[in-house]
Amino acid sequence: MPQLRAQFVLFDGFDPLDVIAPFEALTAGSDFLGGAFAVELVSASGPGIVRSGTPQISLTAVAVLDPDAPGYVLVPGAAGPVDGDPDAGAETIPVLLGRFASSDAIPLIRRALDNPDITVAAHCGGSLALAMAGLIEGRTATTHVLGIDMLDATGVNAIRARVVDDGDLISGGGVTSGLDVALYLLERDFGSHTAHAVEELFEYERRGTTWKSARRLAA
Repeated sequence: MPQLRAQFVLFDGFDPLDVIAPFEALTAGSDFLGGAFAVELVSASGPGIVRSGTPQISLTAVAVLDPDAPGYVLVPGAAGPVDGDPDAGAETIPVLLGRFASSDAIPLIRRALDNPDITVAAHCGGSLALAMAGLIEGRTATTHVLGIDMLDATGVNAIRARVVDDGDLISGGGVTSGLDVALYLLERDFGSHTAHAVEELFEYERRGTTWKSARRLAA
């Protein structure tokens, strides 16, 4: 059986904290488990440098997003101004998310959502981008507080919670919720001792009550 992979999807304008914090948490969890899964930065176009929405910060994708690899696909949000005139070239968060929602990454993420061996985890604007792309209509999810109404308008059952578990779709709220999502995945799939070990290492405790859908409770 192939090794599990945790693939973080990079795109132009991504929020670096949405990536780095859960990347480190999952890496620490995998190390605690003796290398249970590989944690990687990927993109739709494959290896290469991807600029974030924060000036002077870029990360390097090491592989193309593989929607057939068992494990996790993690989708971050975007960083940038909330307001601005797109016609004047302002790369606002809505513009960046809309661009991502129509990018080559979306068909790959759609395949990942259809793969029973993959859990897709999106937080902050990442879940909103998936909703804008029509990938999670009818599902239950959360996003940053500023995007909740828009998430609801796309046909998603929008919930104001720190972490929402809708089975093979996990979502988180604002930018720091990436840590909570990562810790929840570790607890859900590998046990509380693993999540607790990472919490102690990071000196961070997961916040809030995870909202779980009926499909998850019935599993």
